[in-house]
Parts: sequence; structure tokens; C-alpha cells
Amino acid sequence: MEDDERIARLVSRALEADGFSVDRAYNGLDALAIALDRNFDLLLLDLMLPGMDGTEVLSRVIEERPGQRVIVVSAIMEVGLRVACLDAGAVDFVSKPFALAELTARVRARMRDPVPGGRPWLVAGRVKLDIRQRLALVADRRVDLSLREALLLGHLIQRAGQACSRSELLADVWGLSFDPGSNVVDVCVRRLRGKLGAAARVETVRNVGYRFVSD
Repeated sequence: MEDDERIARLVSRALEADGFSVDRAYNGLDALAIALDRNFDLLLLDLMLPGMDGTEVLSRVIEERPGQRVIVVSAIMEVGLRVACLDAGAVDFVSKPFALAELTARVRARMRDPVPGGRPWLVAGRVKLDIRQRLALVADRRVDLSLREALLLGHLIQRAGQACSRSELLADVWGLSFDPGSNVVDVCVRRLRGKLGAAARVETVRNVGYRFVSD
């Protein structure tokens, strides 16, 4: 669902090369009609659509089909918008400009996730996480998280036992396809460790990044 036909064609070709079958819509009204008329595994939705704004399309689709996976793609970078889209039911938010390799990787990752609405909690060991509500239960203790903390913990939980590189975390949690040379990942991990306590172990993997260990 993208009004720029050149971008739509490039993304379609990349996804088709990855084995997906792709349909396209170039305005909000057509996007909504197609989304509600057919059964799609996943929707890629731009927000700046003519005819009907993408946020309205997202709201209407999730209202009619609560289990629909939607990845929002937008050049609008405000954190408030990202939060609003995730709260509305989007499973991911990809910032423009993006690398095609990263976008297709995000699609593959979200396709492996449980269907939204089917099981809202991500579970690993004694930790349960609801990303949409930015809420974790650690051994039944409630922990309120920021958006970044929830996204970071969700990424680590879904790859529990695996080492996650800083570049991987920057791409998935902050939408950055490059390393800005800051310690933003390390700072967020420290905050997350402080909130979760000893019951949830986020280990440092030397020269790589971090790993969530579920007991």
C-alpha cells in the first residue's frame, strides 16, 4: 500500500524474489477495500496515502480483522506516531528511507511471529511481555516499560538464547540501518536490567551484543 509506484514496484520485486505473492494498492480507499476483501498474511502500509490516510486504513483494518499483521512504513519519524501505530495494532514500524534487505528481513521476522490477537503475551522463562501495552510481568511482578524498552525486550525474548548484535537491535528497535556511534543500545539495556531485576537475565555477549537467557 504505497502511492509512489516506483517504490511499490521495487518492494514488490524484492518480496517476490523472496518467494512472496504480492498485490499492490496506490491509494487509501483501494488499500482498505483490498485489505478487507482478501486474506493477506501481512500488509505493508504507507501512511501518506491519497484518498484515505494510512492511519485511518490501519484503524479500520484492525477493527474489522484484529488478527491482521500490518507493518507501517513511513518517512514520518516522530516517536508519538510510532507509538500510536503500534498501539493501534501494527506489528512493526519501518522508517523511510529503508534498505530493501532490511525490509524483507522484517517481513520474514513478522511472519514468524504469532498472529496478533491470538496470543498477546511473549513468554520466556519467568518473564511475560505485552509489547502493545508496554507491560512486563516478571515472576508475576508488574513492570511498566517505555516503548524502546518494550521493543528491545520483545526482540530479545523472541530470540531467547541467541546472541543479538547491536546493529540488529538498532535496526529492529530504533529503525536505524547504520550505527550512529552512540551507546543508545547499552543505555537502554541498563535501564531494562534495572527494571526487570535478577529474575530476568540479559547477558552481555562480548564483541557482539546481548542475549536473553530464560531459566
